[in-house]
Amino acid sequence: MSLKSFDRFALQYDEWFDKNRFIYESELQAIKELLPEYGNGLEVGVGSGRFAAPLNIKLGVDPSRDMGKIAQKRGIKVVKGVAESLPFTTSQFDLVLMVTTLCFLDNVKKAFEEVHRVLKPDGYFIIGFIDADSPLGKYYQHHKSESRFYNDAKFYPVKEVISYLKQTPFYDLQFRQTLFRPLSKIKHPEPVKEGFGEGSFVVIRGSKK
Repeated sequence: MSLKSFDRFALQYDEWFDKNRFIYESELQAIKELLPEYGNGLEVGVGSGRFAAPLNIKLGVDPSRDMGKIAQKRGIKVVKGVAESLPFTTSQFDLVLMVTTLCFLDNVKKAFEEVHRVLKPDGYFIIGFIDADSPLGKYYQHHKSESRFYNDAKFYPVKEVISYLKQTPFYDLQFRQTLFRPLSKIKHPEPVKEGFGEGSFVVIRGSKK
């Protein structure tokens, strides 16, 4: 993936969460419903820290230096790196979070294997992403050439993500979904439901044995 847009427009990216706070709050709540108690957490693709900070995750990894600077102002230690080659030791974390990062990965299989490697036994992997089969996923895919950030993105359907998780392997998969209406019509936080197939934003939690 190209980092130019994330470095050049880091502030604009971060401001999106303020301008679309009900979408952001809906996504955050869906993650919170699957968040376990944990000690040592990591967010992969931490960006500007919009998810790590309220979830009390103190460490993140991201390839964008400018995005990392914003996350650091939110109290997060950011290490420069990519998901496919995490700069951490084996069995280091209780929890790894990855939110809206999936579509920017160069190699999903390798990234998931790296998450599995750095997790402790019985650790959790939580991934939040836009379902490619959802109305929003189809819209983003169709209009991605018009976006500063999604131009190189590849969106995945839930069943394909499940397949990658099971191959890694992660077990005991649990699901939450939100964003059931078009983004322009969301004027308050959306509900969060179990499962997938209705909401455009899906959260999956898997555990490492």
